[in-house]
Amino acid sequence: MPRDLHPRLLRGFVATAETLHFGRAAERLHIAQQALSRDVRSLEGLLGDALFARTTRSVELTPAGLRLLPRARRFLALHDEILAEAATGTGAGARPLLIDLNSDVTGPDLTTDRVLERARAAWPEGELLARFHGGLAAAAAELLAHRLDASFGRFAGLPAGVRGQLVQLPVRLERISVMMADTHPLADRHALRLADLTGHPVDVCAGNPATTEWADLGARLLREHGLTAAAPYVPPVGVDETARYLARHGDPMLTTVGGPRIPGTVNVPLVEPVPLSLVSLVHRPGDRHPGLRALAAAAGALGAAEGWLRRPAGGWLPAADAALLPPPG
Repeated sequence: MPRDLHPRLLRGFVATAETLHFGRAAERLHIAQQALSRDVRSLEGLLGDALFARTTRSVELTPAGLRLLPRARRFLALHDEILAEAATGTGAGARPLLIDLNSDVTGPDLTTDRVLERARAAWPEGELLARFHGGLAAAAAELLAHRLDASFGRFAGLPAGVRGQLVQLPVRLERISVMMADTHPLADRHALRLADLTGHPVDVCAGNPATTEWADLGARLLREHGLTAAAPYVPPVGVDETARYLARHGDPMLTTVGGPRIPGTVNVPLVEPVPLSLVSLVHRPGDRHPGLRALAAAAGALGAAEGWLRRPAGGWLPAADAALLPPPG
């Protein structure tokens, strides 16, 4: 009887070969370490040769493992390419592309809405369907489960194991602001220095498991500037609920300039320094869907015309986010 080689076994081998650590490889693949070890042993049994030399302190590739690694990578690349082409097709025959916009509140000034509108105009024969998972952390799980095709958000705030399975295209550096009820003592300012928030706890949406990447950015910003985070509350959904939430809790909520317009609230930019958030287009590697190409082209055209990736002098941005930006020039 012929022996079949399951791609899962090769994925486990490649991840372990690239990390030389079963724990980190299992984390990258989102499986238990015991399951990964079992798959590697199954592959070694199938091929009749040891692929790793293991000790209590290290993992190294054997000569057989070194020979297999480049071929395994080619096999998996071809496997993924076949599945991607079968799933997407081309032109008008392509299946709809499912895109997460991160928020159920839309608006003409929002980055995601503008990119989607331009992409739809550029690819009228196809279908781009918006979804609202509320944050990149939630959307990333849907991407990895192949229930979603693309999302937008702060890629650097995702866990390393998740980032290793996705790719990103930098789209825009958005200025961070605070949104608050129009009765708040700071609501009459045209701009707020970060120091002005001293004594005013800031809501970074720490109570929302769908937006952990945003909460991480907010926590970094507040910590570096000696400010206090508000208690984590259950997050609101929708315009009306957000207005009630801000009126009830009273804490300024970290958001971005140009965000949704909420009745009874104000959106005030932060300065000295100007904090920034890098929004990226995030998707699975190897995806050749024409709708994804339309999104990337739309983001690139808008960014070039309006300087979306131009970093202002003195702007605050975590090093992990800055490392994702294209080189200047």
